[in-house]
Amino acid sequence: MKNIIAILEIRSEQLSLYKQFFMAGLMADEESFRMTPADDINLSFPTKDKEDSFTLGAFVDNELAGVVSFAREGIDREKLRHKGLLFRMLVARKFRGQGLANKLIEELLARVKKIDTIEQINLTVIAGNKTAKTLYEKFGFETFSVEHHATKWKGKYFTEEQMVLRFK
Repeated sequence: MKNIIAILEIRSEQLSLYKQFFMAGLMADEESFRMTPADDINLSFPTKDKEDSFTLGAFVDNELAGVVSFAREGIDREKLRHKGLLFRMLVARKFRGQGLANKLIEELLARVKKIDTIEQINLTVIAGNKTAKTLYEKFGFETFSVEHHATKWKGKYFTEEQMVLRFK
């Protein structure tokens, strides 16, 4: 029997579902994120339930299996309003390899391209996370900056790459 996959918006009133899922991901993949579970514990929902600030979830047979968020970068700065940020991308380990990350990014891009004032999407990826970097490159993201020693966790430094996808 084939799994039923749905990409749906997760809204702020679903904070508990989101937090439980994301916290598990932070613990399982601690080297892939700029934050720790302790950093996230008291944070609010990452987006604002708006056209230019939303979180998507990939559900497999009604179980949350992956998430990604998008927010306009220039909420309070006119000179930055042409940019958006893709962040908090995570697919749970047991669901990897099923194309969920592709589906999440496809839906995110489809939504963002309807916002005619967004000209580019930026993201940050840990350089050693080859799977994530390859995924982003597949969609046309290109590295424009590299920061060595960008994060440090348990005595180990991590290099980050800043990537961009330009529409216009």
